[in-house]
Parts: sequence; C-alpha cells; structure tokens
Amino acid sequence: MTQYAHWAILGFLVVPFITAVPAHGQHQVSIIPQPNMVELHEGTYAFPTLTSRAAFEPFLAVAELLDDHPYATFAPVERIKSHKRIPETGVRLVQAQDIDRLAADAYRLVVDTSGITITAHEPAAMLNGVLTLLQLAYTQPDGGKLPALLIEDRPRFGYRGMHLDVSRHFYPVSFLKKFIDVMALYKFNTFHWHLTDGPGWRLEIKRYPQLTRTAAWRTHTAWKDWWQNGKQYLDEGHPNASGGYYTQEEAKELVAYAARKGITIIPEIEMPGHSDEVLAVYPHLSCTGTSHKQGEFCIGNEETFTFLSNVLNEVVAIFPSAYIHIGGDEANKEAWKTCPKCGALMEKEGLKDVDELQSYVVKRMDSLLQSYGRKLIGWDEILAGGLSPGATVMSWRGEQGGIDAANAGHDVIMTPNSYLYFDYYQGNPRTEPEAIGGYIPLSKVYAYEPIPSGIAGDKTKHVLGAQGNVWTEYMPTTDQVEYMAFPRALALAEVVWSAPADRDWEDFSARLQQHYQLFQRLGINYYRPAYEVNITVGFNADTLTNTISMATEQVEPGIRYTTDGQEPNAESPLYAKPIELAVPSVVKAAYFIDSTRVGPIAEAKADVHKAIGKSIAYQTKWDSAFVAKQDSTLLNGQKGGEHPDDGQWQGFANNVDVTVDFERREALNTVSITFLQDPGVKAYQPGEVNVLLSDNGQNFREAGTVINDVSPQERFPIAKTYEVKFDTTQTARYVRIVANNVQNALLLTDEVVVY
Repeated sequence: MTQYAHWAILGFLVVPFITAVPAHGQHQVSIIPQPNMVELHEGTYAFPTLTSRAAFEPFLAVAELLDDHPYATFAPVERIKSHKRIPETGVRLVQAQDIDRLAADAYRLVVDTSGITITAHEPAAMLNGVLTLLQLAYTQPDGGKLPALLIEDRPRFGYRGMHLDVSRHFYPVSFLKKFIDVMALYKFNTFHWHLTDGPGWRLEIKRYPQLTRTAAWRTHTAWKDWWQNGKQYLDEGHPNASGGYYTQEEAKELVAYAARKGITIIPEIEMPGHSDEVLAVYPHLSCTGTSHKQGEFCIGNEETFTFLSNVLNEVVAIFPSAYIHIGGDEANKEAWKTCPKCGALMEKEGLKDVDELQSYVVKRMDSLLQSYGRKLIGWDEILAGGLSPGATVMSWRGEQGGIDAANAGHDVIMTPNSYLYFDYYQGNPRTEPEAIGGYIPLSKVYAYEPIPSGIAGDKTKHVLGAQGNVWTEYMPTTDQVEYMAFPRALALAEVVWSAPADRDWEDFSARLQQHYQLFQRLGINYYRPAYEVNITVGFNADTLTNTISMATEQVEPGIRYTTDGQEPNAESPLYAKPIELAVPSVVKAAYFIDSTRVGPIAEAKADVHKAIGKSIAYQTKWDSAFVAKQDSTLLNGQKGGEHPDDGQWQGFANNVDVTVDFERREALNTVSITFLQDPGVKAYQPGEVNVLLSDNGQNFREAGTVINDVSPQERFPIAKTYEVKFDTTQTARYVRIVANNVQNALLLTDEVVVY
C-alpha cells in the first residue's frame, strides 16, 4: 500500500485553592512515559536557594535522591512523624492513607505555590514520583521553576527493562552508571547485564582467575575484526590485548548504585552455548576436550556442572536479584550428537534427543538457583525439551516463544527482535553507522504491544513486561551505544508504562521534543531526527487516483514538493495534507528550514497504468512467508516500500513467472517490474527479466530482456526497476513476465506496470 521514495484513572484529591488552566497550556509538561493523569493549574513554584525536604520514615532513603536535582539544593532530610505534622513548605514525601485512594504502586505529585507534595504507599512508587520531579527539571525551560500541577500515576507492567551486552565490547563502570541514570529518569526498573559471551568474559570469578586473565582479553578491539580474524584470546598485559572485566567490588558498587534509583540488575552468565571464551581457557569442559571453537559446554562432563555451580555460587553473592539469567540460546547441539559423554548421559537419564539434553542442563541450573532462593530466567530456546514450572522465559524470536511459554503457565518477559532489538538500524542504512541489520524506527517501537493476541485471556497475567535489547557487535564506543538506545528506549518506556488506550504517537512525538534538551544537558549522543522525506503512494481503485502522503521525522512543517518531476525549491508548495493525483506523475520532495534545503530529495512515481485490476495467472506460486495481497498483489496499483515486510512485496522461492490477461488486445509501449534486494531476508535481484507477448495465451513471442547489474554483495537494500520499452507500439492480449532466480534465494516484487 505504500511506496517510500528514499532509501532507505486513579481517584484524585481536589486541590481547592488552585484552578485548572486550559488544555493549550499543557505543553509546559512533557513527561515520558506519559502519566495516567496530568492536570495543570495556575501559578508556579520556584525553588528557593535552599529547599527544605521532609519524609515519612519509609521514604527517608528516597528523599536523598532529590540531591540529584540539577537546579535545586536541598537541606538535610527531616523525618515526618505524623500526618498532623507535615511541613507547610518545601518538598514533602508523604505516606498515603486510605482516604488518598491510591493504588499500592501509584503516586500522586502536587505542585503549588508553597512547594511539592508526593504521596505514595510504597518506596518504589514514591521513587517514581521523585523521578518524575527530576525529569521535569530537565525538560522545563527553567529547571528551577515548576508550573502548578497535579499528577497521578502508576505503571502498567511490573518489569520494565533495558539490556546491555558488555561482552562484544567492554564499557567502563562510569558509563554504566550514566546508562542507569537515564534508565531511571524514564522509570525503567530492571537492567539486564549481559556479562559473558564468546567475545569476552567480563566478571571476576575468584575460583577461576583465568576467566579474567585471559578470557576477558582478545586480539582485536572491534568485535568484527576479532570475529573475522580467528577469534583468538590473549593474556592480560599482552601489548595487543583488548577488553577488560569488572571486579566483584565494582559489580557490587553498581548493584548498589542502581538500587538507589529503583533499578534491579539481573546478571546473565551464558550457558550452555556462547561459551568460546570459557573453553579457550578450560578446554576440558568442551565436547572435544581440546577445542573452544564449538562454543558449547560438554553436558555429559560432570566437571562442567561443577564449574557452572562454582561460578553461580559467586554470582549470587554479588547480585541480590530474584532472577539470574543463564542464556540458554543458540547452542550448537550437533556437537552433543557426536560426543560419547553426552550420548552416555542421554542413555543414563533416558533422554530421547538433544532438546531434552538441553532441558536437562537448564533444569539442573534451575534447581541450583532455587537452592539459593533465586529464579532462573533464559531466552525462549529453554522451552525446548521441557522447562521447570518456576522458570521464566525471555522471548526474543518474534512473539511465538512468549505465546507458547505464557500459555504453558510460565512467566514471560517480551523482547522480540522484530520490535525491541536496538542494535537494528533506526534510519536509512546508507547514511547510518554500520549495524547488524534489520530496521526498527522509533515509531515501530512505540507501536509495540507486549501482550500478543495469541495468549489466552487467562494467561495474559504471565506477561511481566518487556525489555529493549542492546547487543553491541557494532557498538565499539559508549557514544554508539547511546546513539542506538536513545530515543528508542523512551518509546519502550511508554509502552511498558501506559495502557494502549492512553498511548498516542503524535502526542508522544510532541512531548519528545523537550527530551532532546534533556539528552543535550546530560551529554547523551542520541539519534537525531532525520530530514529525509518518506513519500507514500496509495492507489484508489474506485477513482483511479493516487493519494500522495509525505512525512519526515521532523515535527515542524518544512516539506516542499513538486509533481512534475522538477526538483523542489524554496518556492515549491509547502506540504500540509495528502494530495490527490489522477494522472501518472513523478513526485519529488525535500525538507527545508526557512529557504534552505537541509535534506536529500526524495522521489516517487505515482502510476495509473493499464494493468491495474486485470486478471493474472501465476505459473509459479508465491512463498508462504511473503504472500502480500495474494493474487491481487501485482496488479493493485500499490507499490512496495523500502522494507520487505510492509505487506506489498510478494516473495518467490523459485522463478517469477506470471501472465497478465487484458481480455482483449491492447496497444502496449512499456512493461516494467521492480525487485527488492535485501540481504537481511536473503532476497536478491533476478539474473534477468524477460517480457513476452501473446494474442492467444499459448504462443508467446519475446519482446525484450533486461539484465541485472546489481551485485549480490551489495550490503544495503536496493530496489531495481526492470523496464522494457518497445521501439514501436505493440499489440497483445497477454503479457508474460519471467524473472530467473539465479541466487536460489528469494525474489521480492510488488507490481507489474504496463503503459
């Protein structure tokens, strides 16, 4: 349906002495995630030179967090002994009573001319109120002054997480604290710390010093260079050694730092796969006993379980989190199939396949963690072969793993790679830093719904929340981590906090504008909104017209366009709403600030061609993964966009061979068809496209051939149009298009265009 031209409530207490201001004044408050209820009032509160603060006993520690306020200085915390002795000025953290009608996890924040009152039952809810106050400071024009307001708020989900992989690239503790600071401002409450993987072991284990003397250090700084050059490790102190690790004291310090801001750190220790770095220094734990290249522990080797038990014994002493993550994904089970020790264990335990073998190790680790009073969590592959009832699943491969786990009664944390993998591109790959692939813009993150429709109604309670994953293969610096995580993490923050009915993309986009100021004040290297224009062409078969829509990531109007193929300039029309075109047109557009063009020129063709709505016969069937609009796809007037999953690209695992029937002889001048090459879905260009004509549908004559000139090695997605122009007008009833699949992969096409 689209064509993209570029590459790409709680109850509330009435405050009688202040009156509400009109809705148009609410631009003064741009909180993310959006509170359940915000009410602005007349007046302001300006922080004095030294602001008093007081708190009920349960909130004394939370009150200390006010020292993080960037524009106010606070006096020592005064303890409030009863509701009859609440101070009349300053900041007051008040214990909620039944009369307040607040849920256990809710807070109420009131700002008036005398000061600020935050009311809550629990420290966690009070902390959220304080964090809202801190965020307001960063997003107000004058952080030392606040508008009078009333906020009532509570989260939708109890688990609101962000993940960071420190194995592919190592980052200092100072950066992790900064990352946690930003997480807290947006009310995330869980930091998933991916500490071990093939590229480096990052946590000191005193029982096994070689893990940090050798397995934490590699031959190349950049993961990609290391991966492509032998994946070797070096001893600490070697002149070429690159990497690092966190001491147990550093880890404990970070745990305490995060806890102060309401964030629990969940450590991940990978097993049984992704363990090359361990096997490099302890090869006897591998299936071969000599090689670390397989990356899997030998499950049939009892020493493996001794090692893992000893490691987890030290891990649980560092991390007080209820959950310990064991990974459990992408194990190379082929190694187990040929390992005599694994075979002997399977026979002894009556395990019928390697899935049950993996289940065996997961269940053993689950029992161990239960003995420490902890819960096991792992990626959704731990479902294979069966799972202990108390284990929790983190679903990443789409949503099906989460659906299966929840329906089976397991708690689930949703982190699908199709929505919440922040290592995917967020803009045009041709202009973005290299990433692992895929495409997840800010708007797609915001559109995510954590409870999939496939989960039974009585099982939705098992969805604990959702998490954004930051895998760092292509993030060698802390600046790049920030660039990939923000502002996408803010969209997720609202997804896991607010009910679907309370989320609005346009409103979020407007509020987000004030948060760029927050990023700038904190020195965060965030992704800047692109100036590139997306041109969307929607065809109306009833009126035979095209509706042209245009958008950028900018909030302010600035798109200027033409419909005659000329390049837009400062005098071209300013786009305000979709335009209707009844004739074939070439549309061009660009973004302007004042009279200067600041973005590239986008181009799209609006076709109204002869073949729209005609009959088509498929000599080869489409692929089940890319059905698009089935047999109406190629003649519905709709073009595919820049991404293969937009519902207009039809896929073929074999050649494309289709025939258009005009029902009578027609005069023909051109025939064209477009193919999308996208290595991310293993789709490539055909070797050539042949056009054949016929009067009877039986005997076809060749009318033209176009040879592909796009290399299959092209890194970025690219659409190529194959057009056959006839020297003289041809007449025929049938037009046949044949495209050969020379890569034996996937062919993606969207429309046969005939004039």
